[in-house]
Amino acid sequence: MYVAMNRFRVKPEAADDFEAMWLARESYLDQLNGFVSFQLLRGAPKEDHVLFSSYTLWASKPDFEAWTKSPQFAASHKRASSNDRPPMTLGHPEFEGFDVVQSIVAPDSRPGEAA
Repeated sequence: MYVAMNRFRVKPEAADDFEAMWLARESYLDQLNGFVSFQLLRGAPKEDHVLFSSYTLWASKPDFEAWTKSPQFAASHKRASSNDRPPMTLGHPEFEGFDVVQSIVAPDSRPGEAA
């Protein structure tokens, strides 16, 4: 398993718009082999930003890499670089990739659901 995360430092006044943008967009993730789950995480507000993180679980790192080279990836990210609105974030997102070493899941839950 492979976890791909992006951390976004969102301006406090743009946090609700940032969240709404993610909720309204088409992701196309489910069209790719190896896609397992996706979560958008919102952290507690800080003085200068609200931390958001996108968390995507893949069957393997090669599956994730195939996503980043796919037409679906390009289509889902085309609005992210829109110049028709002021920037919502402080700088670029910070990518973090992880190989899953251990995974413990409650017997009656699926990834992303509370047990």
